[in-house]
Amino acid sequence: MIKKVLIANRGEIALRVHRACREMGISTVAVHSQADANAMHVRLADESVCIGPAPSPQSYLNIASIISAAEISNADAIHPGYGFLSENANFAEIVEAHGIIFIGPTADHIRIMGDKVAAKETMIKLGVPVVPGSDGAVTTAEDAEAIGDEMGYPVLIKAAAGGGGRGMRVVHSAPEMESAFGTTRSEARAAFGDDSVYIEKYLSEPRHIEYQILADTHGNVVHLGERDCSLQRRHQKVLEEAPSPVIDAKLRAEMGETVTNAIKQLGYRGAGTIEFLYENGTFYFIEMNTRLQVEHPVTEMITGLDLVREQIRVASGEALSFSQKDISLSGHSIECRINAEDPTNFAPSPGKVTDYHPPGGLDVRVASGLYAGYSIPPHYDSLVAKLIVHGKNRSDCLMRLSRALEEFVIGGVKTTIPLHQALVDDESFQAGDYDIHWLTKFLEKQRA
Repeated sequence: MIKKVLIANRGEIALRVHRACREMGISTVAVHSQADANAMHVRLADESVCIGPAPSPQSYLNIASIISAAEISNADAIHPGYGFLSENANFAEIVEAHGIIFIGPTADHIRIMGDKVAAKETMIKLGVPVVPGSDGAVTTAEDAEAIGDEMGYPVLIKAAAGGGGRGMRVVHSAPEMESAFGTTRSEARAAFGDDSVYIEKYLSEPRHIEYQILADTHGNVVHLGERDCSLQRRHQKVLEEAPSPVIDAKLRAEMGETVTNAIKQLGYRGAGTIEFLYENGTFYFIEMNTRLQVEHPVTEMITGLDLVREQIRVASGEALSFSQKDISLSGHSIECRINAEDPTNFAPSPGKVTDYHPPGGLDVRVASGLYAGYSIPPHYDSLVAKLIVHGKNRSDCLMRLSRALEEFVIGGVKTTIPLHQALVDDESFQAGDYDIHWLTKFLEKQRA
């Protein structure tokens, strides 16, 4: 079993990994930038190492500094969390080349799934349904227009190396294609260093449904049901829930079997998420995330399983501690992503936290590195807390979430708590009647 884990991340996910390690009797090493010297994960870890100045390229993305920190602390494993280097195949290779265990999938699988074209081609071979689209990358606007004419507009141009909602553009008619194609390629080149793009049919009212999977090195693969991540702003998830209000038990089991069969054929190891668009009873694969998701707690709440613990066990060479028949879904869970942003215009709001009072009570979980007196730095993602609640059913869960949001106090900075309160009060959301475009329309009404 792994004895010491270096946590190559910051914020709430660094704390999440630390807590799982602590419960398993594993020592932790926190790495941090100069801006994060007083962060909670640094305070709680057994050891800490400063890896550079505040900017991410000089600290949390600095592979040499992270490997050096692992070597001087004698860490035998590295957990990348999410974001930063978590889906960097070169990092995974370098970690293992230094004789350190990478708590995640192989570099080859990270690389395949990081290329959206290669990922789509792989899933087609594995029998997973995909969104209709181009056969690989598209290199000219003329070819893109011909594909659009054949499939029918609207279509979506997507960066092959994209992620996080960047490098995507909807094209509603042929005359728009040339300009949109050139702009998307330029954005892709600037953001990812790769201007390859491909074309997909644009679905008008889909849900964003994802399946959580776990796989070990002994051939065992399980799925832990689905999460509904349809509430998005600019392709960034705002709120997630499990199970989805629109997926029944029969469909859940059928799609779960499709997913686990594909992952078993792939020979994958560790945690991963298969993401789909779902419309009119049909699933369409869009991408696979080869890491732990921000929203993994909602799955933990309805299954009672610790995903980070299983990640560590799998990386240690152990078999999963349960099989598919052992997994049952209990009740309903919702997660709100609390950002340090103005809830009306979403401008970042870093600064000193003057007051901090997280909600509590039965089935209420808060994941955050905040404390009164802590200064939120301006250099990183604005996510500062996740509020996760559980109830015996969705109605019960919504009532608990409403109460918990009322209790949540983060003073000194603006946060998106008021936005989540408005969402919970909305009748359409309460009815589970929404798709990936719903939040954009909701926000437009709020501003009107």
